[in-house]
Amino acid sequence: MSSWQHFPHQADIGIRGIGTTLSEAFAGAALALSAVITDPATIRADETVAIRCAAPDSELLLVDWLNALVFEMTTRHMLFSRFEVRISGGRQLEATVWGEHIDPARHQPAVEVKGATYTALRVGRQVGGEWLAQCVVDV
Repeated sequence: MSSWQHFPHQADIGIRGIGTTLSEAFAGAALALSAVITDPATIRADETVAIRCAAPDSELLLVDWLNALVFEMTTRHMLFSRFEVRISGGRQLEATVWGEHIDPARHQPAVEVKGATYTALRVGRQVGGEWLAQCVVDV
């Protein structure tokens, strides 16, 4: 089961996903990204979007994944609340995400996320064995 957190970082916002697998940690980071914008509980899982990305390592894959989500949110005018992520070899990601078109009155977006950065970028196992996926997003 994945979870997510925010952490402070000057004018931007840190996002963190935690899970029993790398895929769960990436899903948690995606939910943390959505939570920067609005309460994820207000986002209905009405439409699906497929996302694929690849990178040389899992840290760069996290940045590519989050930036792919930002791209989809911006170009489709959508928010996402459910994420099914599959990672192969720590370098290839295939995901299905669920969400809906933005309803400003209901979602009341707090900020616009411009993109994921390399600041505080970390992907790996923690002491307790859980996976952590984190970075700072530019708002």
